[in-house]
Amino acid sequence: MIIGSLKKFHVTNCTAITALLLALSTTCLAGEPGDGSRNRYLTLEECREMALMNDWNLKVSEERIRSAEYDRKTATSYFFPEISAAGTYMYNSRNLSLIDNGKSEALRQIGSTVDGGIKGYIGNLMKDPDFLAIMASDKTLQYFMQHLSSADIATPLNMIGAEIANAFTFDITNVTAAAITLKQPVFAGGKIVNSNRMAKLAEELAKSQYRTSCQETVLNVDQTYWQIISIANKVKLAEEYASMLHKMESDVSSMVEEGVATLSDELSIKVKANEADMSLLKARNGLALSKMLLCKLCGMDLASPVTLADEISESAPAGTAVENLDNETVFANRSEIRSLTIASEIYKRKIAIARADMMPQIAIVGNYFVTNPSFYNGFKNEFNGMFNAGIMIRIPIFHGFEAANKVNKAKSEATAAGYALEDAKEMIILQLNSIRNELAEAGKRKQMAESNLESAEENMRASAEGFAEGTINTTTMLAAHTAWMKAKSECIDAEIEIKLGESALRKAQGQTNIDLQTKTY
Repeated sequence: MIIGSLKKFHVTNCTAITALLLALSTTCLAGEPGDGSRNRYLTLEECREMALMNDWNLKVSEERIRSAEYDRKTATSYFFPEISAAGTYMYNSRNLSLIDNGKSEALRQIGSTVDGGIKGYIGNLMKDPDFLAIMASDKTLQYFMQHLSSADIATPLNMIGAEIANAFTFDITNVTAAAITLKQPVFAGGKIVNSNRMAKLAEELAKSQYRTSCQETVLNVDQTYWQIISIANKVKLAEEYASMLHKMESDVSSMVEEGVATLSDELSIKVKANEADMSLLKARNGLALSKMLLCKLCGMDLASPVTLADEISESAPAGTAVENLDNETVFANRSEIRSLTIASEIYKRKIAIARADMMPQIAIVGNYFVTNPSFYNGFKNEFNGMFNAGIMIRIPIFHGFEAANKVNKAKSEATAAGYALEDAKEMIILQLNSIRNELAEAGKRKQMAESNLESAEENMRASAEGFAEGTINTTTMLAAHTAWMKAKSECIDAEIEIKLGESALRKAQGQTNIDLQTKTY
């Protein structure tokens, strides 16, 4: 139980204290303080604040909040257009030709082919007697045939054929292309909207978990603080008990010399005094170790000399009543319930995101391309480009029921989150009832312990008078002292259990004395 866990720190549990002493060296306790300063009188509120500032788990939680914040900003960016640029360069070992090599060569030699045909035809005509007879009587025909046979037809036609062949061949040795693309989502089936909402919920979840960690830290500090106060009061009790036994040892020693007490009585008291000294030593070491634990929680050097404000009082402070809140108020206060509620909402958003895969997706797309060579005004080895814009629509039709299965999975996870939330509420109710019962029992134990302490003090006073008059033996006197110490110890235990119960009840009801709003998150 929460309150019962205090007992492992009590002086009477020698085994636990011895184990702690073996785990941590006490050499630092014997040396000088790490900062050379005087003892610090720390209040419970100061210890809480230092722990909240220095707890490593809280620092990790803060980074998780920042991470969730960046996720939220990333999800928000999906509303804005996506602009990207791309470029490429390619070297090709061969050019591109739309006609084969034979036709290309024929085009390049078309002038020579035509010229050879004409020359051959003229040669045949010049062998025809009828044509020669006609040409002999026609001076114009003679002039034409003379110039036709001597004209250079091959060269210009070859040039024209070469130009035509080159027009069907493209130089793609060096190819460069670049593009700037703009994509603006118009409708994504609700995926972008729900992703943003889920990212915001995730950020709220991280903050809620941070508040839970803060409350856990406060509870740990409270428990350690009151454990120190308990042990400090046990140390005072052990000192008082040892002092009483040593005084009694001195009195009995004098009575042995006077012959009114036996040596056995003296030895019995001496053994008890030595046991009291050993218990006092263990109590002091346990107090030192508990303070080291508090220093660790507060982010201080383990060897820092600290004194708590409630430690210097004569007795443990009285408990302060904690108002019992109704269940709905507790659920509203508990950050764990808040976390589970947010988690349930996140799973609902996951259902919407999974369902978005079954819906059409629409986006506006725009591009600007630049290429070299360019094809926009014939084939030219120069940079040129063009714009284009359009609408892209994607409609899923069938993919093995993948989207439907994702939706069903998300629904199952959301249902499980709802069950976890209800279970957590029931566990909180059980926890509240358990702590309240323990607190009520601690109050009754305190009343009984105070009553027993009054009886033990009266018994010890009567035993001391009887021992001084010689009517009470040492055994009875020692028994009275032991009964008084036990009653005093039980009274301290009950008082500290009440303080621990109050801290646990505040934590269980979502209450805290530290204003978490002053923190960053």
